This record gives sequence, structure tokens and C-alpha cells, in this order.
Amino acid sequence: MKKNFLTAAALTVVAFFVATEIAQAADVTFSGQLRTRWEYNEQGTNATNTTRKFANDLDGDDFIATRVRLNANVNVNDSTSAFIQMQSNRTWGNDLNSATTGAGGGSGNASFTPSDGDASVGLHQAYFTLKNFATLPADLKLGRQEVVIDGHRLFGHTGWTTGAQTHDAIRLTHKHGNHTLTYAYILGAEDDRGNTEDNFDVDVHLLHANFQGILGGNLSVYGVASLDECGVTATTACSGTDNNIYTVGFRQAGQLFGIDYRGEYYYQGGDAIADATATSTLKYGSGAGLSKVDRDAYMFGVRIGKKFNNVAMKPSLTVWYDQLSGTDDGDIDSGDWGGFNTLFDTGHKFYGHMDLFLSNVNHGTQGLGLTDLAVKASIQPMPGWTVKADWHKFTTEVDPSSNPKARSLAVTAGVDDDLGTELDLSIHHAYNANTKISAGWSRFAAANLFNLQNDVSANSADWAYIMFDVKF
Repeated sequence: MKKNFLTAAALTVVAFFVATEIAQAADVTFSGQLRTRWEYNEQGTNATNTTRKFANDLDGDDFIATRVRLNANVNVNDSTSAFIQMQSNRTWGNDLNSATTGAGGGSGNASFTPSDGDASVGLHQAYFTLKNFATLPADLKLGRQEVVIDGHRLFGHTGWTTGAQTHDAIRLTHKHGNHTLTYAYILGAEDDRGNTEDNFDVDVHLLHANFQGILGGNLSVYGVASLDECGVTATTACSGTDNNIYTVGFRQAGQLFGIDYRGEYYYQGGDAIADATATSTLKYGSGAGLSKVDRDAYMFGVRIGKKFNNVAMKPSLTVWYDQLSGTDDGDIDSGDWGGFNTLFDTGHKFYGHMDLFLSNVNHGTQGLGLTDLAVKASIQPMPGWTVKADWHKFTTEVDPSSNPKARSLAVTAGVDDDLGTELDLSIHHAYNANTKISAGWSRFAAANLFNLQNDVSANSADWAYIMFDVKF
């Protein structure tokens, strides 16, 4: 017994010193997040997932969702580091009718079920970084990671959504003086390993250059190639469904004469049969007889704003205008697709809090493009509190009344380009250094075009939320 005790004690001492040496060799820090949000939603889809709850005879849905994250940041040595982020996304409770309707919205871990079958935890990010990789003046980041560029216009993490978005990517970044150069390769989709070709792969190449100190701010230049030889909608052979997207553009943002401003423009070319035929209700239909559809699209946005820091409650006012091109009759006659594809943007940041126009292919307007005139204001009534009000006027970029070939079969003659207006009100409170509490209410007032495109009849829909965000 005495011998066993001494052996155990010796092993304990050895384990302690080994663990100490590992901790000294690798500087490990932990952090995390607990974010819980209640939402009331009248703009979502109904139980059959076909029409929106805008219909007058359908009630809204309220639910509670929680995001849990645990992060490990490891500084291995002067040139190597790693980051691992575990994530669990849960909708509270469980739909007891899911066995019959297939519409269960909960986590599968309700009060009536044990937790031993819970498999909600997944890997959100896991990458390592090598500084001055291969003696080059560039850092290499390799693995599952967020790819966020500038203001989330083309590449964002969609952080408002509970799951958010990450990519399997390789990223090289060079920083020197006032400029930063980035190349990123994203493997968006990988074909079945049993096939001999990579036709169903989606590969994305990003070149980004940022220059500081220009016109009171930063200038960014983009070049993006999204290579999809089959189209993400293809389910059979790769014949005539190319969906390659080549994007070039720039973004300039900063402050001049006390005025905050932003201007950006992007042009897209490539092949667009998959995007053009993604929606069967459009006059492009199923694409029968099409051998090629060329992509010819653009997007631009401008913003000006002013924050009055020396005035009581520090009010701010911002006006912006975004325009995303759509497909008109001239495009159809010439075999072109004019819809701008927003790639991996964080649309919640731009197109209203109710998220009615997020589709990166047709923006929820069935290929007619989108314009957004927005006025945003905020005040800080007391320290730690901010109140915001945003108003959006949405229209299509293509007028359906004068483009009968481009509008969907559901849109009748004489309907103009008005989609509706949205009002977003929110209040944000920094409860303490680690906790933020926010709440909001929004209303979308639908116009006739929106109702026809979405097969709804109500004039408006409401949405509200209350969110607690704790980080440590």
C-alpha cells in the first residue's frame, strides 16, 4: 500500500511539472460568449414554408435562441499561434408536433427529453497563423475562419444570425506602412470524393488591397473570382449551368470636414445560367434552349453622416443610398443576367433589420434588383444608452411596368417599382463592461409589388426582439 501511495504521489508531481512546462511553452487564454435573443416574427414563412406570415389570417411566431461560444487562443511561440472556437446554437424548447409535421423548431432538447442525445456543439473556427511565412513578409492564416473585409459588403460573418458564417480558407496578409495586401482562397463547396472531376466544387479567390490616409480615410480595391462550373442549383450533369462570378470594384470611406462618408462601386461579369434560371417563376423560366447567359451587373452605394459630439445627447444623422442592378427586358433579349450577386455579405447591416431582402442572387425581388434610400438617426440620452431610428424606402432597380419579360409571372401589368418602407427602432445599453442589452421593434409597410412577388395580402408586418450579450 505504501509503495502504491508513493508511486501515485510521484506521478502526480511529474504531471504537475509537465503541465506547468506545457503552459509555459504555449500561452493559452480562454474567452467566450453567451448570447440569448427573444424574437417576435410576422415576416417569416408559414408552416408549409411557402408564403410569408404577412397574410392577415396568420399569427406571428415568437421564439428564444441562444448562442454559446468557447474560445481558446494559443500563442505557441513568437511565430506561431492558433485559435479554436466551439459553438452551440440552440432554440429553446422543442416542437412537440415535429414528429407529425416535420416542423420542429427547437433544439431537440426540451423539458420532456433527456440531454444525453444533445449534439448541438460544433466547430465554428479553427485555424493557425504563421508569421512571416517561409521568410516572406506575409502572415499565413489557414483553417476554418471568418473572412470579413471592410464593411461586410461582399465578405462578412453575418454575426446577427445565431450560427454566423465561416469559411474553410487560406489567407495571406502583408502589412507595411499605410497599406495592407490580402490574398484569400476559400473552398466554398467540395464535390463528392467518389467523383473523378471537380465540376461541383466552388472555389473563391479574393485579392484585396487597402490604403490608409487617402481623403481622410481608407481606399480598398477588390478583385474576386467565384468559380462554380455547375451552379449551386445544379443537381444533375454539369451541362450549361455555369455560375462563375468575377467581381472588381473599390470602396472609399473616411471623414472630410467633419462629415463621415462612404462611396463604393463593384462590377460583375462571368457566366450566369444558374442564377438566371434559379427561380422558375421568372420569364427566363427553366432555361430551356439557353446555351449561355452572360453576367453584366453592378452595385454602388453612397453614405454621408454627421455626429454632433459637442451637443447634448450626441445626436447623429446619416443618409445613404444603395443600388443593386437587376435584369430588364434588354438583358433578356441579349442573353444577359443583370442581377448583382452580393457573395458573402452581411445583409442585415444594410437592407433593414427585418431581413426581407437578403438573397444574394435576386435580393428577394425576383431578379429586378434593389434600391434602398435610408435615413438613420441616433441619440445618447445618458451614458451607456443609445437610441436608434432607421427608415428605409425600398424599390426595385428595374421597373416591372415597362419590362414585361423581366417581371415574374405573378406581377401584373401596371405595377410600379415600389416595394415598401421599413421603420427600425432600437435601444442599446452597455450594462457593464462585459454585458450589452438591446431591444428593438420594426414594421414593414408592403406595397403592391411586394405582395404580388411574395403571394401575400397584408399591408404590414411587425418584428421585435430583446437580446442579452455576455462576453468574457
